[in-house]
Order: sequence, then structure tokens, then C-alpha cells
Amino acid sequence: MNGRELVVGVTGGIAAYKTAALVSRLVQAGAGVSVVMTRSATKLVGPKTFEALTGRPVGIKTFGPGAHPHIELAERAEVLCIAPATANILAKAAWGLADDLLSTLVLAFDGPVLMVPAMNTRMWQKPAVQRNVRQLAADGVELIEPEDGYLSCGAHGPGRMASPETIFEAIARTLATAKGE
Repeated sequence: MNGRELVVGVTGGIAAYKTAALVSRLVQAGAGVSVVMTRSATKLVGPKTFEALTGRPVGIKTFGPGAHPHIELAERAEVLCIAPATANILAKAAWGLADDLLSTLVLAFDGPVLMVPAMNTRMWQKPAVQRNVRQLAADGVELIEPEDGYLSCGAHGPGRMASPETIFEAIARTLATAKGE
């Protein structure tokens, strides 16, 4: 991963705390990582956490530094990984909606996109969410399926975000494929 450029999107799911471990692992492996957070994500993990881990500013505002932050990030990155991917970002991406920096970046990015869903079991099993998941897969998005387990809401079932190590391995495979290794 040495010298590879990634964007990690963080949305407002409680599993956002796990994304800090993922970002740390990516940076330790030599990747350049830029983090983009939704406003909801900042209520769960502070942007300073990701700034400390990456040594880079965190993107939050659609009209932040630079003329076109979503385009600049899209052109620099080789892979876009969104972890956790809430039902909200899955729907936005499936329907092509762009109302914040992350959803705008999804539309501007033309490389491999990995999404790591995380949500309550009942939400994950809703027909609307599953319809969006199928649409994203048809559009070429790689979905790293949620695990079955204990959820923060006290429920037990599918919806738990995949482990940082599982996500790291998927990113490594995606980069190797993109490079033709």
C-alpha cells in the first residue's frame, strides 16, 4: 500500500469508531489517506481523531478549501471506501443524490468504490435498503457485507460493520487488482 492514495468516507453510524482503527492500519501500511466525514459522523467521532491519524485535514463541507474539493479528492484517490455506510448513504449513492461532500464525491469518483454497511438488523433487512444494495452492486460498487453479531442497540443479527482487518484486506485486494498485481 506504500504510496497509494485512498479516500475513506465516514458516515453517522455508531460503528464510525471502528473506522479510526482502519485508517490507522492503512496509514501504517504506507497509504496516503484522506478522510471525508458527514456532519452526522462528526457527532460520533471527532474530525481531530482522523486528522491526527492521517496528518491531513478532514473534509466535511461541500464548499470547503479549494475550488472543488469533491473533484480534487476524486482525482487524487485510487479507491473510495465508505465505512460505515449507513442506510442514508446507500440510498443517496443508489439514486445519485448529492447533498454533502461525501455524496458529491461518490458521484465525482470514477475508481473502485467499496461500501461497508452498518445498521440495525431491521434496517438492514428492509426491502428498500436491500433494493439499494442490489442497485449499488449492479452499478459496480463492492459491498462488504455486514456481520452477524451483537449491535450497539442491543439487538443481535446482521448489521454489524465488518472488522477493520476485513475492510483493510478488501482494500488491499482492490488496489492489487487496479495495479494488475
